[in-house]
Amino acid sequence: MELDGRVAVVTGGTRGVGAGIARAFLEAGAEVLVCARRPPDGPVEAGGRKAGFRPVDLRSADAVEGFFAGVAESYGRLDVLVNNAGGTPYRLLDDGGADRHARVIELNLVAPLNASLAAYPHLKAVRGSIVMIGSVSGTRPSPGTAAYGAAKAGLENLTRSMAVEWAPDVRVNTLVLGMVRTELSHLHYGDEEGLASVARTIPAGRMAEPSDIGDAAVFLASDRAAYVNGASLLVHGGGERPAFLDAATVNKSEED
Repeated sequence: MELDGRVAVVTGGTRGVGAGIARAFLEAGAEVLVCARRPPDGPVEAGGRKAGFRPVDLRSADAVEGFFAGVAESYGRLDVLVNNAGGTPYRLLDDGGADRHARVIELNLVAPLNASLAAYPHLKAVRGSIVMIGSVSGTRPSPGTAAYGAAKAGLENLTRSMAVEWAPDVRVNTLVLGMVRTELSHLHYGDEEGLASVARTIPAGRMAEPSDIGDAAVFLASDRAAYVNGASLLVHGGGERPAFLDAATVNKSEED
């Protein structure tokens, strides 16, 4: 098993993408601890094994420091940190004031920085790795989620800087995600018809499942990625379907 005997922390691992990552790590043999401000609705489990849970406010540097000290004491080591906690509601820049946008940046950029700094000495001791969860919103305009996109852009830059400063002791990489189907997808994309409409814009023909992200995270955390450092790995099904493909389909239909 890829991660047998290793200990992994997945922030925001109680649902959605984070829970999918936690399950993939369990299936790969790791001991998994998920953390969030609130406990999961039910156990995060896979292969007959369950992830542990501890509450923590990732925006508090002191709370995060204490959390990782407790992880090292309880588990004896820390091999992998997945900085997954994040997200944002749809909100235009002039709606809601600067404080709301600042909190989005705090959750999506400052919190991963806090967690990485607190985890670093424990990861360094075993030459572990950090996996950041980024977004295509950080590489293109992100209307309605501008602060989120800015934070994710910063996260990729932070990843590359950490990778250089902390090499060769700790590898740091980013998974850059496209659209993922979770229990909260309807908040952004609507009902099943809306989700299907979004899926048709993706070359792969579907939205990602949390397990797709989990498999990619396992790869980056494993020895198979031992020479991968400072990378941004796109996990987006090909991105958005290029317009010229739709035009070609229309033209072919007209010819037929």
